[in-house]
Amino acid sequence: MENPFRVGLKHVLHVEPCVVVIFGVTGDLAHRKLIPALYNLSVDALLPAHFSLIGFARREFSNETFRTGIHDSVSKFSRRRPLNDSVWNEFSSRSFYVQGAFDDPAAYLNLKKLLDDIDAQSGVLCNRVFYFATAPEYFATIATQLDKAGLLAPRSEKARSRVIIEKPFGNDLPSARALNAELSEVLEEDQIYRIDHYLGKETVQNLLVFRFANGIFEPIWNHKYISHVEISVCESIGVENRAGYFDKAGILRDIVQNHVFQLLSLVALEPPVAFEADAVRDEKVKVLRSVRRFQKGEVGKKVIRGRYQSGTVAGKEVAGYLAENGVDPESTTDTYVALELAIDNWRWAGVPFYLRAGKRLPKRVTDISIFFRNVPYRLFQEEDVSRVVPNVLSFQIQPDEGIALKISAKPPGPQVQVQPVNMNFSYGSSFGIEPPEAYERLLLDCMRGDATLFTRSDEIEQAWDVLAPVIEAWSDRSARALPVFGYDAGTWGPQASEELLVSGTGSGWRRL
Repeated sequence: MENPFRVGLKHVLHVEPCVVVIFGVTGDLAHRKLIPALYNLSVDALLPAHFSLIGFARREFSNETFRTGIHDSVSKFSRRRPLNDSVWNEFSSRSFYVQGAFDDPAAYLNLKKLLDDIDAQSGVLCNRVFYFATAPEYFATIATQLDKAGLLAPRSEKARSRVIIEKPFGNDLPSARALNAELSEVLEEDQIYRIDHYLGKETVQNLLVFRFANGIFEPIWNHKYISHVEISVCESIGVENRAGYFDKAGILRDIVQNHVFQLLSLVALEPPVAFEADAVRDEKVKVLRSVRRFQKGEVGKKVIRGRYQSGTVAGKEVAGYLAENGVDPESTTDTYVALELAIDNWRWAGVPFYLRAGKRLPKRVTDISIFFRNVPYRLFQEEDVSRVVPNVLSFQIQPDEGIALKISAKPPGPQVQVQPVNMNFSYGSSFGIEPPEAYERLLLDCMRGDATLFTRSDEIEQAWDVLAPVIEAWSDRSARALPVFGYDAGTWGPQASEELLVSGTGSGWRRL
């Protein structure tokens, strides 16, 4: 029987012959996410008939050693268990390895020869996707070496070669502009796929479908009916083994500039003229351009910076941030941030957007909550006012993807009472299938040449521009510097963050 979820999608999901080259293939990202995602696409028969994988890294591996290593990665991290032997054997036989340093021209000539051999054996010219799963300082180097080796294709064939770049894309506005300029010397903008894995999550994509495919919600998606919006990206873990990177970046650069702003853009954008890459991304850029920039003196009032101290998370005692291995004891790095933003356009005039992200919070959860305005007149005057609550529409991005709508209802019984209840939609229970991993969707889209869920250069720069006043204010280490509020690990952040919402909405953050 034909799968009803596949009906009508055959043409849309057509993928031309393709080779994926992963630079930094021995790293954690490739090991945990990229290779398992490609295997899962193979299980779903979504990879093209002529598909190959090439790993590129400095370690001296043979093809067989590489295949053994990626078998371990797939066995441990793929959502498909146990492995399908026939799928794996086919996938493995088309996996190859090139050893070399990222700045070694000879290694790129070896890569070119292997790619040419694959084309010759396939009998077709395969598209090429180069995934930069490396530290950011290598992005420009790899792109330059690919160009010198003739691997980015002549201008007439640029669409054949695509480059996927991981975050962080710069660490402030000047560095992001500089990186964009370096890449533009050897790549066209439509060859660059700046990836944010949050955009591959089903619920994030469903934001657009929910808004623009349901006639009952889009008419009320504005300042007349919505009082405020809360976006939370909460983690229970600390810095783990990323202290070297995180202590230089902080949660503002690591999470807010990319993940949180992507969610903000999708909640607030205007209807695009089509569900196409540039049409959607044009509207996202308009949102970020409309975000009111912080004026001098506003950062301390609208932005809360926090740092976790020792405490208890999930019943386990954990150390404070300054006691973590690899963290500078004098560090002022943020492990928590809360912001109040305003969007200056007709749709969102007067609607505050509250964003927060943090580590060592009580649990891992990413949530978007839309708070609707209260009813204009309380008909049930004798009811406890605390039980007559605003309607809240929430999108849970992780760990369990779903949508919930809080409404008021009367419980059974002779007495008229008002009680809040939730109407829940869960991907797992509603569709009866496990949603694909975010990287599966994004890798497939890049192979298809669909950049809708990837970030454009002007979007990156607008996001950094919004945060430029915050970064500047926080760089001040004098006696006038803005405070870093402490919070116990296992709590929901500093009290100042709760007060930020109370002052604007009359209540604190929604309990997640």
